[in-house]
This record gives sequence, C-alpha cells and structure tokens, in this order.
Amino acid sequence: MRDASLSFLTSLLETPSPSGHEHAGQKRWLDYVRPFATRVWNDAYGNCFASLEPQGYDPAKTLTVAVCGHADEIGLMVNHIDDKGFVYCRAIGGIDVTSIVGKRLRFKSSVPGVGEVFGVIGATAIHLQDKSGDPKIRKLHELFIDIGATDGDSAKKRLNIGDPGVFCDSFQRLTDDVIIARALDNRIGTFAAAETLRLCHEKKPELAVRVVAVSTVQEEIGLHGAAMIAHSLRPNVCLVTDVGHATDSPGISPQQHGLFKLGGGPKIAIGAEMHPDVVARLLRAAERQTITVQRSATPGSSGTDTDAIFLMRGGIPCGLLSLPLRYMHTTVEMASLKDLRQISEVFAGFCLELRPNDSFVPAL
Repeated sequence: MRDASLSFLTSLLETPSPSGHEHAGQKRWLDYVRPFATRVWNDAYGNCFASLEPQGYDPAKTLTVAVCGHADEIGLMVNHIDDKGFVYCRAIGGIDVTSIVGKRLRFKSSVPGVGEVFGVIGATAIHLQDKSGDPKIRKLHELFIDIGATDGDSAKKRLNIGDPGVFCDSFQRLTDDVIIARALDNRIGTFAAAETLRLCHEKKPELAVRVVAVSTVQEEIGLHGAAMIAHSLRPNVCLVTDVGHATDSPGISPQQHGLFKLGGGPKIAIGAEMHPDVVARLLRAAERQTITVQRSATPGSSGTDTDAIFLMRGGIPCGLLSLPLRYMHTTVEMASLKDLRQISEVFAGFCLELRPNDSFVPAL
C-alpha cells in the first residue's frame, strides 16, 4: 500500500467516529478525497459525497455508480452518573460485554471547555471477587466507568448524559501486511470508497460514468445513512464495502460459516440482494487484475448498508465486497492490507469498464 494511502487509513482509524457522532472523521475523509473529485458535499446528517464526473458529463445520459462504506463505529454513551462519580453507559451498536472489562475509554464531552474525558471500565481485582459460585457474566448496565471523579458533582462537571465514548485501542502493524485496530469495522469501507475514486481519477480519460464515493453514517444502529443516500443520490448502481468474518482462527466452523482466510482476498457476496450482473462484472474485474476473491454465500440479508440500498427506488443494483476480518466488534480487529487494497482495485476496474448505455435490467 502506498505511503499516502496508509497514512490516510491510520488517521481515519485514530479519529473517534461513533454512530451519530461521525463529524470529525468525515472531515478527514472529505479533505482526502477533495483533490480527486469534481465536487464534494455533505447532507444534514453528515453523509459525505465526492463525485468524479467524466469528460463531457451529461446527467441525463451518464450512469452514476455509488461506492459506499460506513464511517461509524461502535462505542458507548453516558446513561447515568451515580453519587460517587462512577459512570454507567448504554451501547452504541453491538458491544461484546465480555471483552471490555478493564478497557480504557475516551469520551467527547459536551460540557463547555472540557474537551475529552478519559476513563476505564472498572475491573474488580481477582483477589476481591466472590468465588463461592459460578462466575457471573455481567451485563452492560452493571459495568461502571471510573473517570477519577471524587463524587457525582465533580463527574457531572466533566460529562453530560448522552456524551459518546470510544475505546482507546489504536492502530498497530503486526507484520508488513497484517494490522490491528478498533474500528476497522468500518473505517475500511470509507477508505476503499476514497481509494476507488483516486484510482478512477488517475485514469479519468478512460472513465465513461460518474463515480460518487460515499461515506455513510449510522450503519451500526440501523443502516440509516445508507437509506438516506440511496434516496438523495439516486445511483444507477451501488458498490458497498464492509467487513466480513475471516473464519480461519480457532473455534469457528467452516461448515456453518464458510471458510474465509485472512489475506486470501476480498469476500464477494453471492445472494438475492446482490445483482447477478454486478457480481459477474466484479468477478471479471478481479480476474483481469489477477486478484483472487473469496465467494461468500449470502442468501438473505448481508448485515451491511446493502440491505437498505438495494430496496430503494424500485431496486438499485448492488454488489458487496467485504474485507475478511478477525475478531469483529472487539478493539483488536485484524485484517490484511493486501485484501483491503484489492477491494478498491476491483471496484475501480468495474467502474472503468462501464459504458453509458450499459443496462442492469435483464431481458426476461
């Protein structure tokens, strides 16, 4: 991966972006894509767009291809502050409670003049735990965050109910290719959309369609941003990137979940929501570039923005390439940089092969 692209990915991963609070990360994304776009804009809820238009662009005669990833990540939201100054939270998205005890957090405070507040999820010392019965798995509302406050009043001077927080774990390279970070789900999607735009910009004289990179919001809490942009942008085709499970670590059944290898290439979804012609064109784009893709049986919903987009406007043809990911929805999500780079290469190949009169309506 080129140095500038890796630097951009790192900056995205280091910028907190919990669902409903994506603005800081979206600003970074817009700054990166601006040089590759004809124009950039955002909507009321923070969905961001970067449009690259071909030479002689005629809106009435040119296909629009949306390349989408969601910007938001899972996190916590302040729900209660007790008299001793301990903070209790609700989940933003799907939190695995068993994996977060003892984790450090950073909150974005809405109290004027405070800025960020750091804390830790309290972990009672093993010496003090009651061992008389079976170990109890605590529920999220039973976990407390210690921000070092002396009492409730001092805590309330630093945090308000509704303030969002994310975990402090940061980006790290384990090898030249393997990385770990929180929020690979799904900062990699917005990264892939931006890189697709960059690659298309490099070959703009060959481009015959309009390509719009889109960074959506609020996927983790209901695919909300995707539904918004499908209605407002009205694309003819949509290419979606999200993460998918790598199933090559211990304890996962390939008979149940399929076999997907970290570093084995992007996952391509095959199923009812995925338009057959879009899938076929993505496979051809991968083959032309000698990129291996891993086929993923997806007979029903995909759990991605695709689920909201393909239903809009009587049916928007969609394709989904996912990044094989280990340890999803933890703070140590693991992925391959090669797999990630290849997603944007396949998407760019797809876009550059499209012609203005191409149709995705089958002759029956």
